[in-house]
Amino acid sequence: MATVRVPARVHDLLGETGELFVVALEGLRRTWDVRAWFWEFVEQSLFLARVTSVPVILVSLPLGATVALQVGQLAAQLGAQSATGGAVVVGLVREVAPIAAALIIAGAGGSAMTADMGARRIRDELAAMEVMAVNPIHRLVTPRLWASSMVSTLLASLVIVAGAAGGFVFNVLLQDVTPGAYFDGAVSLLQISDLVVTLLKSWLFGLIAAMVACYMGMNCAGSPVGVGQAVNRAIVVAFMLVFALNYVITTVYFVAFPPRI
Repeated sequence: MATVRVPARVHDLLGETGELFVVALEGLRRTWDVRAWFWEFVEQSLFLARVTSVPVILVSLPLGATVALQVGQLAAQLGAQSATGGAVVVGLVREVAPIAAALIIAGAGGSAMTADMGARRIRDELAAMEVMAVNPIHRLVTPRLWASSMVSTLLASLVIVAGAAGGFVFNVLLQDVTPGAYFDGAVSLLQISDLVVTLLKSWLFGLIAAMVACYMGMNCAGSPVGVGQAVNRAIVVAFMLVFALNYVITTVYFVAFPPRI
């Protein structure tokens, strides 16, 4: 019986994928031991909030205004300019907020995580922790997973507020739409499940960003150049996984909960 030979590159890719999820599952396995990682979690949460909150606001404000401009021009031609607010807020809640939060987390916070873990690797700190019978995954990866997922969820809410404010300024002040019409369209189109799924996606995307960042940093080449390459790979892989998972979740959600018309 002939055996099927798997190409070397495919074999390596599958192996790295398996190791990536092993690191994530091992990090989540000791979640119950909060006392061992709580203060590291607090430190990482404060760091992520500090490096991502201002960029996400600066991205969301013009993004909401741009969406309001594009949708407002089309709605004005159709005589339905008051529906611009609903389109802006619904788009922010369903798609823009979790994606924007994930990209900021992966780009600003994830790159710092990868560099930190890579620096620990090339200085043999991870090996020293193993010699002292301290599992580096439980000590370092677990708090980063939970900090990234929590901050990503909070950032999604910040994106919605900032984006809606940007769209409000453009739509109400420049296009003469009443504030009541701006928010009434959003309320009539949104569902509670939209917000729940958005927060769930944000949590998962933050978890993925931290998972990839920690894995790439802990397995980088033992040199400063290797750390830089690991940072680049971590951002690219995190973006790919986030967009792929977003497509799957959105497809399943629209099948289970058809949008209102």
